[in-house]
Amino acid sequence: MKMFLLGVLATLAVLLIGTVAYLRLGLAEVSADLSPSQWESYLMNTAVHASVRREAPNLPNPVPPTDENLIAGAKFYLAGCAGCHGTPGKPFGSNGPVLYPPIPELPVVGTDYSEAQIVWVAKHGIRRSGMFANGAPVTDEKLWSVAGYIKRMNSLPPAVQGAVAKLVEDQH
Repeated sequence: MKMFLLGVLATLAVLLIGTVAYLRLGLAEVSADLSPSQWESYLMNTAVHASVRREAPNLPNPVPPTDENLIAGAKFYLAGCAGCHGTPGKPFGSNGPVLYPPIPELPVVGTDYSEAQIVWVAKHGIRRSGMFANGAPVTDEKLWSVAGYIKRMNSLPPAVQGAVAKLVEDQH
């Protein structure tokens, strides 16, 4: 049993030393114009999602999803989020921003985050991802309204869809 434990410890030590050497020798690809490997994407996405789930409070949205509030959330989204996350009705295709971890094009893929998790991400940002923290300059009410919009952006009521389409058209 003692030899088995020593073997396990030796294996862990070799893996740790190998990982540190791999990183310190600059063998890890860091170019932003190349897509990350599958394992890198998996590890980073898993870590980000787990951290957001752990950190974000499990609260209902205090801003009700009325047409007025959803349109206010859409205005905020178009002014502050669409540049990175995409404009409704105008997909990036292959012309999207190249950042790691890959930025979700929300009008295309939506989100699995809850509204509280969206607020947490918008308020605190995601380190080393390009998603900056909006906590100080933006009120909680605005963050909750944009979270309500983002969560529903692919299933909006017809009146809100029309208003958002007009906002998008007025931008261009």
